[in-house]
Amino acid sequence: MGEAADDTATALVRGTRLGVDVGTVRVGLATSDPDGLIATPVQTLARRSSLSRIVREVGERRAAVVYVGLPMHLSGAEGASSEAVRSYADLLATAIAPVAVRLVDERMSTVSAHRALHESGRSGRTHRQVIDQAAAVVILQSALETERATGVRAGEPVQVDSPAGEMTER
Repeated sequence: MGEAADDTATALVRGTRLGVDVGTVRVGLATSDPDGLIATPVQTLARRSSLSRIVREVGERRAAVVYVGLPMHLSGAEGASSEAVRSYADLLATAIAPVAVRLVDERMSTVSAHRALHESGRSGRTHRQVIDQAAAVVILQSALETERATGVRAGEPVQVDSPAGEMTER
């Protein structure tokens, strides 16, 4: 269902990728084709029930990796939102192990999503219903482009405890 990790960059394995935009109230979810060419929206989930839904999606889609957007200040510093997303990513990584979870910089993803929705003709009033999944698409598409450019998975691996108590990359 997942891919093995090594101490350096993780080589690409064919398979669906998921993108996740974690908000305080809602979580956006996007998916890719098995070749990792294009990201498409899946759903906007209520945060309180999102983890179980993502775990189910990982299994149903046989996801190779899940990219979670890490909010950062424009300066590159992390804040309270980053800490909350890291905690969410830790829970997700534990729940879907051995499938890899990787944190990717999501600066400007919501701005880009708003712009794309506006350019597609959606009114500002309807953005709230789909902005989280549109941001997940932006996060995932950026990760897919990094994969194609570098030949390795994008972002920072989320480390989880192995059964032996050792930290491992997932």
